[in-house]
Amino acid sequence: MSVLPTDSLSTPRFVGPPTFMRLPMATRLENLDAAIIGLPSDSGAPYRTGARFGPNALRAMSVMLRPINPYRGNISIFDVLRVADAGDANVVPGYEIESLVQLQALLSAVVSAGAVPFGIGGDHSVSLAALRAVAARTGPLALIHFDGHTDTWDSYFGGQRYSAGTMFRRALEEGIVDPARSIQVGLRGSLFRDTDVSQSLDLGFEVITCDEMFAMGLPEVARRISERAAGHSSYLSFDLDFVDPAYAPGVETPECGGPSAREALGLLRALKGIDLAGCDVVELNPLYDGPGQITALLGATVMAELLAILAEARLEGAAMKNPTASV
Repeated sequence: MSVLPTDSLSTPRFVGPPTFMRLPMATRLENLDAAIIGLPSDSGAPYRTGARFGPNALRAMSVMLRPINPYRGNISIFDVLRVADAGDANVVPGYEIESLVQLQALLSAVVSAGAVPFGIGGDHSVSLAALRAVAARTGPLALIHFDGHTDTWDSYFGGQRYSAGTMFRRALEEGIVDPARSIQVGLRGSLFRDTDVSQSLDLGFEVITCDEMFAMGLPEVARRISERAAGHSSYLSFDLDFVDPAYAPGVETPECGGPSAREALGLLRALKGIDLAGCDVVELNPLYDGPGQITALLGATVMAELLAILAEARLEGAAMKNPTASV
């Protein structure tokens, strides 16, 4: 199976199915380095629903992207990585626990085939299914979490333990995330209780609030992230509400006062040495995006940057194994 994307210099972007970055649809999962997977569930959303439509909205805007990443030495991503779009996992609308089981089934198939899953949400609860699938292969993961919120609450609405705000506490309880290797970045805004941030610290996460992030500077934040996860299989989860709603209005839970799109992308581009075992971009809600679909475009761009992180790591790994090879 060819895994090169359609060339947009030869075939216009509006021609053909809008797979992620115009990649082929996966006819099989074997021999892929990474697979794009839609995780179209918003059954864990406490307020705004609509993130179930996020995967295809992100795919539609991803046709704007090009295969060479100039921020990591002009890496031609798909010359380094074999990537295909594996379509969407199944869900059971309105049933959170059942949907997590369905999501995990496709994610586990991707992981078992040896590919890194790149998930497109969906509300943030879909990360629990992905963490379960990836950790079954790697063991407890370092979690690198970009978000305006901790998502470590214990329950919602009289004891409901599975939602878009509880999944990382569940992941710790299940032993699939190593808090001593994990970090949350970008937390900000008003609180339910004065323990909303300290609860993550109590669980063992390192936390960098949004104010702390700007005070220390993005290069230092990137260094702290890389240091925290160094030498450990990592899962990177990017909630689009990490970004200020001026740049990402189409999200489930917007939070004012965050970084711009440029700052968020600059932070991702500064990350080094991440052993990426899985990742996701979540909380895209196209029902609240504008006619320019700027949130969907940002989500697609973030996903392309995550692919570049994996491509760079694979190139560096190959160079270490064969240091005398010409580059």
